[in-house]
Parts: sequence; structure tokens; C-alpha cells
Amino acid sequence: MFRRLSLLAIAPVAVALVIAGCGSSNSGSTTATTTTKSSSTSSGQGHVIKLSADPGGQLRFNTAKLTAAKPGKITLVMANPASAGMDHGISIEGNGVDADGPIVAAGKTSTVTATLKKGTYTYYCPVPGHKQAGMVGTLTVQ
Repeated sequence: MFRRLSLLAIAPVAVALVIAGCGSSNSGSTTATTTTKSSSTSSGQGHVIKLSADPGGQLRFNTAKLTAAKPGKITLVMANPASAGMDHGISIEGNGVDADGPIVAAGKTSTVTATLKKGTYTYYCPVPGHKQAGMVGTLTVQ
């Protein structure tokens, strides 16, 4: 009987180990590059670039220049730090593109996605007055 209980206790662990070994590998599908004070990744879903509103509450982003390695679907993901204390959003315009992400409260994230050609675009905060106050930057698509 003792041997039977030991086998019953070991069986679930063995099954879990076998299942864990059957996972898929994600190698080669994502590469990471760093742009000025932002992080970006390129994957099957397009190019994702992360940035942030100024954590000190000033009307600016943590970077004034972003770069995408190639044309195509580009997503900007902007964190609005809780310490910023005000609403912000992220938008892209230029070369016939005018795309707006949602305006979000402090502690939330705004995301905008657009299909971009090679060239230079402007990203900015769409909250009235923020772009004019300096919450704006340049996105270069190579």
C-alpha cells in the first residue's frame, strides 16, 4: 500500500514535467532595439515603440526622437506615470496619417497604431494645449 501511495504522489509531478518540456520556442520572432530613451521591438504584429509621458509632470515625453527600423505597422505605447498626475495620450500625424490613441489618466497606457511609410512623422499628446506646450516629438521611419 505504501508503494501505491508513493506512485500516486509522483505521477502528477512526472506528468507536469513532461508537459513543461513540450512547450514551443519563440526564438527569432522578436528582436529588441533601443532608440533614444525608449524601447522598441519588432515582431509579426509590426514594430512596437514604448515611451512615457514625463514622470515629473512636465508637458513633454521622456524622448523627443523615436526611430522605427522599417516601414509598416507601427505601434506607439505611451505610459502615463502616476506621478505625472494629469491626463495624456499619444497621436501620430504626417504623410497623410492622422491617428489618435485614447487620452488616459495617470497610471494608464495610451496606444496608437498606424501603417507608416518611410519618412518623418510627428507624435504628440492630443490633450488640448499639450502639443503647443511642447509635448511633441519626431518619429523617423527608415
